[in-house]
Amino acid sequence: MIDDDRFLGSILAGAVGDALGAPVEFLAIETIRRRFGPDGTTGYEEEYGGRGTITDDTQMTLFTLEGLIRGHRGDHADPFAAMQHAYQRWLHTQAIEPDWARNGGAFATKPQPDGWLITNTGLFALRAPGNTVTQALRSFARGNPRGSFANRLNNSKGCGGVMRAAPYALHGEDGFALAIGNALLTHGHPSGFLSAGALAHLVHLLLRDASLPDAIAATRAKLLAWEGHEEQVAALDAAVAHGRPTPESIADQLGGGWTGEEALAIAVAAALAAEDMRDGLLLAVNHSGDSDSTGAICGNILGAVHGTTAIPPEWLAELELRAVIEQVTRDALAEFGDAPPAWGDRYPAW
Repeated sequence: MIDDDRFLGSILAGAVGDALGAPVEFLAIETIRRRFGPDGTTGYEEEYGGRGTITDDTQMTLFTLEGLIRGHRGDHADPFAAMQHAYQRWLHTQAIEPDWARNGGAFATKPQPDGWLITNTGLFALRAPGNTVTQALRSFARGNPRGSFANRLNNSKGCGGVMRAAPYALHGEDGFALAIGNALLTHGHPSGFLSAGALAHLVHLLLRDASLPDAIAATRAKLLAWEGHEEQVAALDAAVAHGRPTPESIADQLGGGWTGEEALAIAVAAALAAEDMRDGLLLAVNHSGDSDSTGAICGNILGAVHGTTAIPPEWLAELELRAVIEQVTRDALAEFGDAPPAWGDRYPAW
């Protein structure tokens, strides 16, 4: 049985970690310290015209939640059709969609401008989306087949698959394989899609009262059954053995977080060392790498452990689109509950 507050905590804390990391993404730790002090960033800083602003990580997590709701109401034989089109709607919000007319305006490749989520104009904001993701979605829009095991679109192991994977915890044990299939829509390297399955499984276990060390061990065991697991398992082992991370130790031993296995490793190391939510998220974002993604993933993990009450209230108060994040998360919980609502036009079945 899912703990609703801890699932909401996972999504909200993920968004908070994303917003904490956004101003320092792409910055070397020396620059971060010069700009914000010897401890690095200690809270929200101005980015994208405000404080507490989210990035593509949280945007895509929201569209993942929407895709799960609409897919659950639709064709269960094809679990990724609704998700692919949810991401095409996200692409539309980024104002970088291709010319649909080049494919004859085919309905199958154009996002339906329907449903509640896309009516939230705050999502129409360009927040450093990953090239691998946008290229994959634009390829689908031009009429090409979507990514899958049989159709690897690329050999990318970027972290764009894992950063959006936490919602798949709603599928329980099945979430591991489904999150892998989701990541394959955009990322073709094992470390790009196995990291997504690993995060979904971690969150699933944590929501059902597993301890974090036990959840990591169980996830590691599950990874061993998948071809190409070696790099991801080695990164997870390094995170467990790491101890309390520093920006320097992250760079030396875990990487920059730009790839799936590195991003998950940094987040896991920070979560294991965390004294509380604040401490863990700041450990996860203060390094010379992909700070918003590592912060988001660490938030997904710690939120699943501690729930919403562990998130510093001042960070929640300033979080961009907090009401939207809470609403779509609660809607997803309702959809996967015992008596799913009749959504009507809010979440049309795909």
